[in-house]
Amino acid sequence: MRAFLLVLDSVGIGAAPDAREFGDEGSDTMGHIAEACASGKADSARRQGPLQLPNLVRLGLGEAYRLASGRVPPGLHDHAMPIGRYGCAREISKGKDTPSGHWELAGVPVTFEWGYFPRTQPCFPSELVEALCQRGGLPGILGDRHASGTQIIEELGTEHISSLRPICYTSADSVFQIAAHEQAFGLDQLYRVCEIARDLIDPLRIGRVIARPFVGSSPADFRRTANRRDYSVPPPSPTLLDRATVEGRDVATIGKIADIFAHSGTGRVFKADGNDALFDRMLEACNSVADGGLLFANFIDFDTVYGHRRDPAGYANALENFDRRLPDLLSRMKSDDLVIVTADHGCDPTWSGTDHTREQVPVLAWSPDVRAESVGRRSTFADVAATVAAHLDLPPFTCGHAF
Repeated sequence: MRAFLLVLDSVGIGAAPDAREFGDEGSDTMGHIAEACASGKADSARRQGPLQLPNLVRLGLGEAYRLASGRVPPGLHDHAMPIGRYGCAREISKGKDTPSGHWELAGVPVTFEWGYFPRTQPCFPSELVEALCQRGGLPGILGDRHASGTQIIEELGTEHISSLRPICYTSADSVFQIAAHEQAFGLDQLYRVCEIARDLIDPLRIGRVIARPFVGSSPADFRRTANRRDYSVPPPSPTLLDRATVEGRDVATIGKIADIFAHSGTGRVFKADGNDALFDRMLEACNSVADGGLLFANFIDFDTVYGHRRDPAGYANALENFDRRLPDLLSRMKSDDLVIVTADHGCDPTWSGTDHTREQVPVLAWSPDVRAESVGRRSTFADVAATVAAHLDLPPFTCGHAF
């Protein structure tokens, strides 16, 4: 009896009921990608034609979307009954960022307001910048504004290499991001500066400091690497991961889960660069997760590589690649194992700007012995944690109801 929780980062299925409050009314990551594919607007050298996700659809993705949005997008129809339990969930946490979504999925909604930096230039408090430069031994910083990570590296990377001033920027999320060249600036120095920044911004209630290393010699070939590191504040109370760890269960975390949860209860950590490699590491971990254990995985490319960069064709291709690999995981499940596929927010690649979108998420639960049925519209992501806790016979949470 094991549980496998897979988060397809940013794969939202339609605007949340409170999307208007976030400026996201009408956003729809999955629906807009499917429509772009059906119309040929998402055709590319990598993929052609309507969106093809037969395995996710068999788990109930199309019907989960119907519950969320009242319709089924092109390519997500299936006349056969889904083989698993399916539903959609809305978020009750403040914000639409990665920690909020993941913590709520793990049973701990964010009930407080995160701190954010204003959309001004400069956007960081002068005393914060001065303290960071003094404690980090820096000649200054570049950026100091809201920006797309890839764009600001392309714009300021050359100056950064010559001046050794790190590129500091933020977004609509509660983040302080620091980009630096792996060779010219050095990974160790970047991580040290991020640790200093984490300490400095704690009073500002900023959720994450993110190290964004890159390589290359010019804007034409600058490329961010897999050596990203997130410095998160810890969740305010014990999560599903913590409870499993306290109960002595085997815990394996894939991708950036350990960083998101500030390495609290995250067990054996499996890192990799890109969804395909992450899937390989997940299969590796799957083979060794003990009875009663929990595997928690994040697949990041949907969000960082395609959602934020507003690339519907790339996003569609990534979804189809993931779908093709899904049977390899399901075939390894024992009769009493549970797999839940879900998401943490949206990042509609057809939406304005480059930020996350406040959306509902799919909840697709499958076990070889599960009875297929709708679990309806869930009022909080925390129902996922409640379900996993019930399956693994872990202590229940005060928030969330098992389905």
